[in-house]
Amino acid sequence: MQPQEGSGVQYSRWNNSAQDEVSVNTSTQGTAWNRFYTTLCTGRIGIAVKVLGGITLFWIIFIIGYVTGYYIHKCK
Repeated sequence: MQPQEGSGVQYSRWNNSAQDEVSVNTSTQGTAWNRFYTTLCTGRIGIAVKVLGGITLFWIIFIIGYVTGYYIHKCK
């Protein structure tokens, strides 16, 4: 029986054997998006990216609020 390409679980049962064979293929190869996600969204790098993203989002919202408040409350 030839192994199949890709990841997943393969179950095969042989007629002349009393045992069943189950093999799990944990291939690390995947699409470019999966590699990108695995690199930037998990582990220590993932935590750092999330923290920097949160800080960046905070400052963007803060600046937008500051500019909006300045023009709304500006004396005429």
